Amino acid sequence: MSEIEVPESEGAESEGSGGESGPREYRVAELAAAAGITTRTLRFYRERKLLPPPRMAGRIAWYGQAHLARLRVIAELLERGHTLGGIAELIGAGESGRGVAALIGLEAAIISPWSDETPVSLSWDELRAAFGDQLTEANTAESLAQGYITVTDDGITHVSRRLMDATVALIEEGVPLAAVLDASRKAQEYADAVAEVFVGLIRDQLLAVLADERPLPPGEAAHLTEQLTRIRPLARTVADAQFGLALDRRVHAEYEELLRRRR
Repeated sequence: MSEIEVPESEGAESEGSGGESGPREYRVAELAAAAGITTRTLRFYRERKLLPPPRMAGRIAWYGQAHLARLRVIAELLERGHTLGGIAELIGAGESGRGVAALIGLEAAIISPWSDETPVSLSWDELRAAFGDQLTEANTAESLAQGYITVTDDGITHVSRRLMDATVALIEEGVPLAAVLDASRKAQEYADAVAEVFVGLIRDQLLAVLADERPLPPGEAAHLTEQLTRIRPLARTVADAQFGLALDRRVHAEYEELLRRRR
């Protein structure tokens, strides 16, 4: 991008080009200030070809709203943990800041939580009141191993209030905590398998286009984002329905076996 390496008269900042009725334009220092970065960082982004070329007027480079939008997209991607190399690939996949923003929206639709579980924190006194002598080191270690709790000096934080409430209710019904945790581990394994089936369906039928090295067609990222938004609740509906039907089958089969043995 040698055409924008011309000195840009940074000592004499103007209020912008384009007239009162034209679109706002910025010199390099103005653009950096508007984006909340230094001119050094701005030049670094130019050298990495993260910005499109500016409009040249003699020896002065003018930047527009598209450049400012691009810088804001870069800042958002950096906050999300992307490297500059990864950002360059994303930008290469979109023709404009809006195209990159669409890719960001698609990423969010894919990786944002698919559950709406609310964490709950309990003190050690509350835990002892709920679990009594079943609050053992072994049961605590098993809960940690399953990834459901984190332990602090003050108590624990459980990833799901609903699961915690269900666990406490089972204990009150006389089911030992160790047995609940054993069933929980098995259920988690089966849940992971069900999730893999559904993830594979989405990956192969909807997101296969992302494996292609070519840029996405215009509007495709936004279209996929809308599809995922509609499909997310369907995953839980399918899992809930399948689990209920499976319970029906297994309970009926178990009851028939019990009757057979009593005859």
